[in-house]
Amino acid sequence: MGRVGVMMSANGYHIPVMASEVCSWLELIPEGIYVDATFGGGGYSEALLKTAPGCQVLAIDQDPDVLPLAQKLKEKYPDRFDFIQGNFSQLDTLIPYHQHGHIQGIVFDLGVSSHQVDHGSRGFSFQKEGPLDMRMSQQGQTVGDLIETASEGHIADILYHYGQEFRARKIARRIVENRNKSSITSTLELRRIIHSAVGKKVGKIDSATKSFQAFRIYVNDECFALKSALEQVLGLLAPKGRVVIVSFHSLEDGIVKTFFKESDSKKGQGFLEVLTKRVITPSEEEIQNNPRARSARLRAASRTLVPFSSVHKEGDQ
Repeated sequence: MGRVGVMMSANGYHIPVMASEVCSWLELIPEGIYVDATFGGGGYSEALLKTAPGCQVLAIDQDPDVLPLAQKLKEKYPDRFDFIQGNFSQLDTLIPYHQHGHIQGIVFDLGVSSHQVDHGSRGFSFQKEGPLDMRMSQQGQTVGDLIETASEGHIADILYHYGQEFRARKIARRIVENRNKSSITSTLELRRIIHSAVGKKVGKIDSATKSFQAFRIYVNDECFALKSALEQVLGLLAPKGRVVIVSFHSLEDGIVKTFFKESDSKKGQGFLEVLTKRVITPSEEEIQNNPRARSARLRAASRTLVPFSSVHKEGDQ
């Protein structure tokens, strides 16, 4: 996901990528209501609060580890900031009903945070010893549970579809061979198994990168969550409200690009106007200061004046 070895903020979380561009594309207004759908370390939330004095920010994150940081921001902006723990796939439920259709902007920073990667106990990193966990919410099936019980074919499909790993069958076969001898329980053990199947490097990239990405996306159901959240954004944004999404690999960027294209007022159902005709990437200066930014892609769209309910009524006829 391109977030290892990154420049860190004082609170131990990654510095938000393209924060100034995010604020610019959102076209912040005083007194506006904004949603930070992926709070993480609070970088975007605080940037919104500082850039638009008087605005309200509602932040969402499923990871309980962020609660102390959210509390600090709440103490700093008691009347302008609120935090709700939950998965952004449930935006409709998490955001108060009276705000539906009145949100001026929503920002998503997709993927895994540096805090999650850098804490080996969370199991996200193949560079640190830890349990095979990778659950963002710290609930549900772990990666260890998955690879202990899934068939070889299912593991291969996960690696191929979610990690774009073209050597998926080799890796899946080696995983099953090893688990038949003893349970695979740690991140470094899984990395060693992947290396034994396909070698240690693909160019300059560790060969375990795509597999770890695939397992993480699968156990957290990230593709479903993103698609669900995007659908819900349409009913939450005010007319001319904006959604800005920062992604870090082609799988999630492809989902965003496809959704924007299908929802574009000129090409689809008519309730979004795509603002970024080409994907926005970080400046060379930002990449030098924050290597995590290298693979970032930003896309933005604006809500049209077409009522969301009327669009659905037309589609149901």
